[in-house]
This record gives sequence, C-alpha cells and structure tokens, in this order.
Amino acid sequence: MASVTLTESAKLCQDEMIQGVIESIVTVDNFYEMLPFQGIDGNGLTYNRENALGDVESIGVGGTITAKTAATFTQVTSSLTKIIGDAEVDQMIQATRSSINDQTGTQIASKAKSAGRNYKNQLINGSGAADEFNGLINLCATSQKVATGANGGALSFEFMDELLDLVTAKDGEVDYIIMHARTRRSYKTLLRALGGVPMEEVFTLPSGKRMLAYSGVPIFRNDNIPITQTKGTGSAQTTIFAGVFDDGSQKQGLAGLTARNAAGLMIDQVGISETKDEMIWRVKWYCSLALFSELALACADGITN
Repeated sequence: MASVTLTESAKLCQDEMIQGVIESIVTVDNFYEMLPFQGIDGNGLTYNRENALGDVESIGVGGTITAKTAATFTQVTSSLTKIIGDAEVDQMIQATRSSINDQTGTQIASKAKSAGRNYKNQLINGSGAADEFNGLINLCATSQKVATGANGGALSFEFMDELLDLVTAKDGEVDYIIMHARTRRSYKTLLRALGGVPMEEVFTLPSGKRMLAYSGVPIFRNDNIPITQTKGTGSAQTTIFAGVFDDGSQKQGLAGLTARNAAGLMIDQVGISETKDEMIWRVKWYCSLALFSELALACADGITN
C-alpha cells in the first residue's frame, strides 16, 4: 500500500498560510446517531427468528383440545467482518510538515472516515459474501415488500403508508425511514403540493438536529441506495426502507454488531516499516449487522422518481 506522498503532504503544510483539511467528498449520515450497537463474544451472533406461533382454539366445557402445534423458529447467524486499512506516513514528512496539520493524525482520520463510509454502504448493499455482512436489500423479506406494481411506480403517500404498515415488530411503532437523496426530493415535492410541511413531518434527533419526517418517523438519507435498480420493464429505480431498532432484547429490530472486547473503531500502532522510513498505523473495525425479526424491516422497491 502506498504511503502519503510529498506532493499530498505539502497541501497540509504551507509557509505563512494556515490551510485546513478541506473535505472534497461530503457524507451526509445521521443514521449512526440512532443505530444501536451491541457487543458480542465470538465471531458471530446466532439467534432465532420466530416463524409461527403455537396455535390455540376456543372450545366449550368438556371439549377436546386439538391445538397442539408448537411454535417454529429459524436459526440465523450474523458473522463479524473486518473493515480495515493501514495509514503509512514517512517519518521525515511527519517531523518536518506537521506544524499546522498533523500528518499522521490526518491520515488516520481519513482511514476512519473511509471505514464509516464502508459500513454505511454495506448497511444497504452488503452481499453476505466476500467478507461482507448482509445489508438491508438482502435482509428484507419478500413478504415485507410494498406492492408497487410489476414495473414499480412513482413515490406516493399511499406507498409510504403501506411501507409503515408492514413494520409490525414493535406493535406498529416505526423508528426510521431510509431513502436516497433523489427520493427525498420527490417526497418534498409531494409535501409542497399539499401547501406546506406540517409540524409532525419534522423530527428532532437526540443531538437537537431537526430533520424531515413522515408521520413522525425520521427520514434518513443514504445515497448508497442504488438508483439504477430494475423491476419488470422499469429502470433507474430505487428502494425505500422502513423499520425499527432493536431494544437490546435481541428479538425485535435492527442493530449493529461489534466485538464486545474490541468495540468500535480501533487504531493500532504497527510500527516502523521494515523496508522504509515509515510509521504504520492500522485502523480497523470488527463489525456486522443483525435483523432479529423480519417484521422489523420493510421496503418499497421499484420507486421510479
């Protein structure tokens, strides 16, 4: 892996001019503020999803009980993966060009930022293969999809109502909606057609930030949701997700997973390179995603606008 170059490092240390780190790629994501993370032991978490309840019946006095069917479950395992990368900084660059912006700190921060974006992408598109965890596209059950038509359809309040109605893991409570920025613009168009934004269509996060909502449910933007999906003969389509967060019981909703004894992003000082005058720092995150109940997630695919 290539280390930071003299040309790139010079941008962070200029004579008689303070130059901050200008972020050329802007990521918008408040979802992390709400998503609960649970620490686990071992390489994965195995849990049971309820398939069917044990049956009951109504009978009169002296009647014969025939309701004997037991509950059934499906065992699911969510395995941890590694999101990892090395930051390598030439020691002369660190010593001579860190007066304004610390070269090592900047490179480590950049790797950490990339790790967060990688998780954000896998949250949606994770395939469950090639050391990725399963994302929402794969986790959403067929029975939890809105009937948008064989070829999809334009965003509507009716589709969004059906989307929320499919989320039943917490007795109809819904914690989040996730959509691409393109879809959010379409939602704003629907609101403007009504003549304004009612107060219940604004949600305040714990941080105090106010954001757009629908029926009191916050709408989170994630531009990793594809806008090139196809359904039937349609193209350039996308998907909207809605669901609930797990409450810590590991039975109800969505939760991020991380290693209990190595939680969150970690930074290891690997040491001096064997062949170069470079210090190596390793940024890593042992993480995954779990959906404890299929009733905790619904989606509307085939959205055309």
